[in-house]
Amino acid sequence: MATYKDIPLTGYRRENGRVGIRNHVIILSVDDISNAAVEGVASLIRGTRAISHPYGRLQFGEDLHLTFDTLIGAGRNPNIAAVVVIGIEPKWTDYIVEGIAKTGKPVAGFSIERYGDLKTIEMAARKAKEFVQYATELPRVPIKWEEIWASTKCGESDTTSGLAANPTVGRVFERLEKTGNTLIFGETTEVTGAEDKIMEQCVTPEVAAQFKAAFDDYQALVESQGVSLLGTQPTEGNIRGGLSTIEEKAFGNVEKMGRCQVVGFLKPAEEPKKPGLHFMDSSSAAAEMVTLCLASGAVVHLFPTGQGNIIGNPLLPVIKMSANPLTISTMSEHIDVDLSGLLRFDFNLDGAADRTLEVMAHTINGRLTNAETLRHDEFVITKLYRSA
Repeated sequence: MATYKDIPLTGYRRENGRVGIRNHVIILSVDDISNAAVEGVASLIRGTRAISHPYGRLQFGEDLHLTFDTLIGAGRNPNIAAVVVIGIEPKWTDYIVEGIAKTGKPVAGFSIERYGDLKTIEMAARKAKEFVQYATELPRVPIKWEEIWASTKCGESDTTSGLAANPTVGRVFERLEKTGNTLIFGETTEVTGAEDKIMEQCVTPEVAAQFKAAFDDYQALVESQGVSLLGTQPTEGNIRGGLSTIEEKAFGNVEKMGRCQVVGFLKPAEEPKKPGLHFMDSSSAAAEMVTLCLASGAVVHLFPTGQGNIIGNPLLPVIKMSANPLTISTMSEHIDVDLSGLLRFDFNLDGAADRTLEVMAHTINGRLTNAETLRHDEFVITKLYRSA
């Protein structure tokens, strides 16, 4: 019987040796007031994708650095063939260009000051046209499973998440860990009550300490506002799905780790330096977390959902998995992997992992996910502070 292992994988090998599964040419905005120019170029040049966002201006400190890291990380991602960067000022634009250029991929920057939108759009569109023609000649080449960087985040969790969908991700990650893949998970506040389990699976006390420090900082931030996680964690959707406490949600959440060891701790949008499972300090907001995974270098994302989260990303294919029969019947256009048979004992956890890995293989080879076909292009930057 044929399995996912029998599906030959192909992808795009980039100049730095990394492997991508998409071949986008993006027009990347440095700041909010450059979005119109970015979208102007994308509307002119077929085969480009505008990446705009509402931030950049008057940010400072770690907040500004995280925006820069997210934009540079997005451009560096192997799913991207080439990048045109547009910003209002040359210094910031050049900074983003230089960060992306370290990968060796084609990248060019244009600043609007002293040119205006129309001239900038003209210059950037000419370069974008050149990049599209370059990218469309790039061939898919044979690749190996271990060259795929994968990430995960769950959303709209319910009882079926912790019982089936999240453990399926855990089993998939266990298999990928053995083949040498680089893996990312996170959601710092959503592991509240299960943080000890993560620490127990950290490969060294140093990694455990890094995770615990970030966890404690996040908790202190929440408490400093005079609030608790109650009311926002678990969410109304979580409660409707049968989760009554953050601890219940957390223990279902960490099932996505499987029995993998956590080999590294990542700051938001930080790129892993070695294979294995990494914990990234990150928001639990779906679009923010998926965007941070993109910036960290993941090329495919597993997203288990109970009640039916519909999030996507313009550059990182998001594979939706659910074991909730009601969600599968009422929101079928969003679900890529039906895991409800796991709860009916139609197949076991290994069978669920087989199904997921088969969908991953087809996604790697170019098949669009449901989120991609439905134009769920949520690119959302994590903001830390108020602007100056």
